Amino acid sequence: MNTRLLTLAAGAVAAVSLLACRATDRNGTIHASGHIEATEVRLAAKVGGRLAALPFQEGESVRAGDVVARIETVDIQNDLARARAELAAAEARLALLEAGTRKEDLDRVAAEVARIEADLAAARVDLGRLEGLADRGTATEKARDDARTRVLLLERTLAATQAEQAKAKAGPRFQEIAQARAQRDAAVAVVATAGQRLADATVVAPRGGVVTQRATEPGEVLSAGALLSVLTDISQPWLTVYVDEPSLSRIRLGDQVTVRVDGRQEAFTGTVSLVAKVAEFTPKNVQTPEERAKLVFKVKVSLDNAAGVFKPGMPADAYFGSGSGVRGPGSGQ
Repeated sequence: MNTRLLTLAAGAVAAVSLLACRATDRNGTIHASGHIEATEVRLAAKVGGRLAALPFQEGESVRAGDVVARIETVDIQNDLARARAELAAAEARLALLEAGTRKEDLDRVAAEVARIEADLAAARVDLGRLEGLADRGTATEKARDDARTRVLLLERTLAATQAEQAKAKAGPRFQEIAQARAQRDAAVAVVATAGQRLADATVVAPRGGVVTQRATEPGEVLSAGALLSVLTDISQPWLTVYVDEPSLSRIRLGDQVTVRVDGRQEAFTGTVSLVAKVAEFTPKNVQTPEERAKLVFKVKVSLDNAAGVFKPGMPADAYFGSGSGVRGPGSGQ
């Protein structure tokens, strides 16, 4: 969700009215005109997909935490299920390595070593007998050579089987366990990512406000970050005006300001919440060169909108100073 400040009035009209109505009367009251502004939140989903629901229509009020959009989650749920299965497999492999070699495998290797040792002992006895017979000439040299070859083969087989037995007793190497643990952790991260995507498919309002734009409709396939709707917080609006340098010295943060709007007889009270430290040129669509040459400072007047009087884009007049504008035109006081 991207947040920016919204000025709903047209730029040209705003610029002209901001400066054309700025004046100081005989009572020392500074009069400036501007437009009401409010905070705008552009609502979007972090995941793409088919829009399943967009409950609120333009003009409807939304409270913080209300569900303002839902994206279909079939594909995301499938990804989450696959990620969970891969995590289960990774956890099983890690548990298998950490458990070491099974007792049955150790017993099998030990029995194989014992069998080969017995065969080797018998082969050595046969070789000794044949060597004695060959010395006396009662056995052939081939029989003696075959017996020697058999002993040599059994010795090598015994050495290989004993090495296998030692490996089985030692269990997996710590590097293998570390690799399996890393694979398990990666699977955990994949599950968390899929779970977050599932959560992100439901968009909630970050603050209260009014839906001022509905940018799409259910059934449309949207990319991640596509604009869904615009939420405007009208509970804390403000009035932006511009004053010239001579008037700026009489305006302080926290000053009370009288604000009037067209069509209302009563005056409203605002508070100066921002006085720009840097001057800027008069907006260039002011008509006269003399006005364009002037430097002005932006002043922001915060307003209480409990009664719902102020609307974004509404023109308004601000009166700074002791006169408070109560004698202004249409004051009703």
